[in-house]
Amino acid sequence: MTALIEKYRYIVVEGPIGAGKTTLAHKLAEASGSTPLLEDPAANPFLARFYQDSARYALPTQLFFLFQRMNQVRELNQADLFRRATVADFILDKDPLFARLTLNSDELNLYEQIYQQLKPEAATPDLVIYLQASTETLIDRVRRRAINYERTISEEYLVRLAESYARFFYEYAAAPLLIVNSDHLNFVDAPADFQLLLERISDMRSAREFFSFGE
Repeated sequence: MTALIEKYRYIVVEGPIGAGKTTLAHKLAEASGSTPLLEDPAANPFLARFYQDSARYALPTQLFFLFQRMNQVRELNQADLFRRATVADFILDKDPLFARLTLNSDELNLYEQIYQQLKPEAATPDLVIYLQASTETLIDRVRRRAINYERTISEEYLVRLAESYARFFYEYAAAPLLIVNSDHLNFVDAPADFQLLLERISDMRSAREFFSFGE
């Protein structure tokens, strides 16, 4: 894993709800001895209410996450990356994706003003891993993990979210990107799958590559 750390000091794992980004970020950080930098959705006091009444609670939910992510990004500067390797489960650039999905036009205008005024200079990842999965897989994983505030997430929302992620990463070019189809990749319970993914990450040669496992 030393070679992986030397090649990638700052790795980001991204993907829609249920794709496994936080789990994979944890495993990569543990395996490489890197520092995990993880979102904390449970700390958002508006999130459970958002899933029950999205129109009413979309803006405070979005702004809470925006400030949380901004504070985390500010802590991660270039000097830190020389001292420690980091694996994160988010990039700040994706924050507007959720805003455009959930806010009405007036709220979105306010959000965008705040975002542009406060957005900090963020380090560019050495590698972004985008976890794809079918809508059916995402829905099944969300239901099986049975987190209380996720019980009311609608299938329609998960579909729209997955489509928004696909559009975002179709155009993403800020950092090297490995797109991983995680439908058949069990990096949680199958060590061989995780090792295969590690090898695929280490073998990255171009700015955008795809990895589809088990098909």
